[in-house]
Amino acid sequence: MALTDKDLNAIKDLMKITIDEELEEKLNEKLKHFPSKEDFFSKMDEIMTELKTMREEQIVLTSKVYDDLEPRMEKVEKKVQIHPTA
Repeated sequence: MALTDKDLNAIKDLMKITIDEELEEKLNEKLKHFPSKEDFFSKMDEIMTELKTMREEQIVLTSKVYDDLEPRMEKVEKKVQIHPTA
């Protein structure tokens, strides 16, 4: 008894479903290590907030260092008779 086109199509569809299920399982297994979209953006928000805070602190510290050094630099320039170019 030979297989008909209907039988071959049924076998093909069954194989396709089986292969699709296996691929989906493998894909899900590999993707489970990645964070979800919400988790990713939540973590990125935390990181960007921390980066912004660090930059603001750097600006404050740089300003403080300059304010502390400016009078000393002026004294040295005056003593050595150097005229500032700024």
